[in-house]
Amino acid sequence: MKKRISLLLALVLLLGVFAAPTLMFAEEEPKSLKDVPDWDGTEAEFHIGLVTGTVSQSEDDLRGAEELIRRYGDSKEGGMITHLTYPDNFMSEQETTISQIVGLADDPLMKVIVINQSVPGTAAAFNQIREFRDDILLLAGESHEDPTVITPAADYCVSVDKVGQGYLMPYAAKELGATTFVHVSFPRHLSQEIMAQRHAILAAACEELEIEFSDETAPDPMSDIGIPGAQQFILEHMNAWVDKYGKDTAFFCTNDAETEPMLKKVAELGAFFIEADLPSPLMGYPGAFGIELKDVAGDWPAILQKVEESVVEAGGGEHMGTWAYSFGFTCTAGLGEFGKRVVEGQYEKDPETETFKPEDILACFEEYTPGCKWTGGYFMNTTGDKPEPWKNFYLVSQDLYVFGKGFLGLDQVEVPQKYRELAYEVKTQEELEAEAEAEGN
Repeated sequence: MKKRISLLLALVLLLGVFAAPTLMFAEEEPKSLKDVPDWDGTEAEFHIGLVTGTVSQSEDDLRGAEELIRRYGDSKEGGMITHLTYPDNFMSEQETTISQIVGLADDPLMKVIVINQSVPGTAAAFNQIREFRDDILLLAGESHEDPTVITPAADYCVSVDKVGQGYLMPYAAKELGATTFVHVSFPRHLSQEIMAQRHAILAAACEELEIEFSDETAPDPMSDIGIPGAQQFILEHMNAWVDKYGKDTAFFCTNDAETEPMLKKVAELGAFFIEADLPSPLMGYPGAFGIELKDVAGDWPAILQKVEESVVEAGGGEHMGTWAYSFGFTCTAGLGEFGKRVVEGQYEKDPETETFKPEDILACFEEYTPGCKWTGGYFMNTTGDKPEPWKNFYLVSQDLYVFGKGFLGLDQVEVPQKYRELAYEVKTQEELEAEAEAEGN
């Protein structure tokens, strides 16, 4: 009898293993980026140009360039990658940015140019390049310029799904227990079409989800006050804002540099922070909480774990979130990888859309985010009588990871189409500045 029971138990266990392969063996163990070998010194047949911000403005973007250099080598040493950084004060130094980008095309081996973030001047630079080089693939990551400006100039554009963020951030805030959502920005950002669209969706979604929505104005780090002054402003005003709106408030700011002081104060004051404008465990968290990450550089699961430990210890558990992998890092590395594969003949344009396939872009993003799946959708052109997608402008997204809680499952939440097609007004920077001045901000 005992022998029969043992045989039956063994059979049940064996059947269990084969009956649930999707849970146990559907995919191989996700590899770390460190498992990908360094460049072996092979002379590159073509070059890829990368232009990113500096460490102080957008560190993650720059780290993505470093990952590509590690894999494919620096062009100065015979490798594939040429990396430049645009000025921190790119708004007042557009001519420098334009000349840097155009200068890359003087290299006869240059076949791909990636700009991340695509700050003002990118489209002008691309248009100049087109005048004398039609053999270079031009890719724009996280464009600051309106779609009507950047889409005719670039071969392909990729940005965070800010449209989806407009709905999903209030949705997540409500799930976590927030009753108010405060949007912190400044006129230069709000004059950008995609930011204006997200702002309009945030207001509409908050109303539908029964969350109070409010705006606060912060200084532009590109103004005379600079990055330190803008960060100090956030530090000095967060206490007053929490007193004004209450602890059950989710705060969001559109600027990377201002994210760090906001995170610090959110944890200290017990408020909520859903995700950054360009979500990443490196976006503001290490600086805000003094997290040393040199020993886990390039290991995103380990980075997430170390950040989580510090955030929870600081009081931000179940109140603060991020994407498990950095968008800025992935956008630089992923677009560079995509360009490489196009030049090598792995990817071609879809004859129906006359542009590249989104699934090829997502495959390159997943190459640099082991174990992570990306979702996305086309950016909708809502300026005409009927909303139509920009076929070479794709928006991407990940699930939200809440420190001390885990993934929230936002990748399973569908953004209602009415928000993607929502009509909105885009005001000029001058109009917005006048309004802010009239309100005393």
